[in-house]
Amino acid sequence: MENLISRITINPDVCHGKPTVRNMRWPVEVILDMLGSGMETSEILEDHPELEKEDILASLYYAKLSISGDILKEVS
Repeated sequence: MENLISRITINPDVCHGKPTVRNMRWPVEVILDMLGSGMETSEILEDHPELEKEDILASLYYAKLSISGDILKEVS
């Protein structure tokens, strides 16, 4: 799981410091919104080829850590 969380970056110069995927302008919340709207991983990847399956898994893992009460000491 450590490899997954390393895909989530927080940079004050990208998307106002929101957690993003690989320092791209893909906030975790947008990935979660797409999944929540019913899109399947394969559809997201087809529509957005710059994303990888691991990016989606990392977004889900980040969300899990966020709501579990675990403290994220450092996200690159």
